[in-house]
Amino acid sequence: MAERPLSPHLSIWKWGPHMLVSILHRVTGDGMAIVGLGVLLWWLGALASGPEAYATFTGIATSWYGYVVLVGLSWAFFNHMTSGLRHFVLDIGAGYELGINKAWSVASPIIGIALTAAFWAALLLL
Repeated sequence: MAERPLSPHLSIWKWGPHMLVSILHRVTGDGMAIVGLGVLLWWLGALASGPEAYATFTGIATSWYGYVVLVGLSWAFFNHMTSGLRHFVLDIGAGYELGINKAWSVASPIIGIALTAAFWAALLLL
């Protein structure tokens, strides 16, 4: 029994940016599925319910906490997208070198934040 290998767990693995990016990928995907679906269904329901319901939706969506939710959803989308592209590159067998993997792991959330800022700047300025 003592000769059997142990399964790797958090006390064995050293934390790195690739682990954070992987966890963020799962969290942002779940967040978009749960929160994003709720916002989408509320928006569609408000559209179908008439002008008063839609005015209530837009009033809440354009409040400060509505913007927090919408910016959070857009960040989740862009972060999930950049992390998904990183995972796609890994799935085709590239990017496993330690330096390249770490660089893309650090760049992925930074690119997600930059894309979110650019998206909202374009939305608010145009």
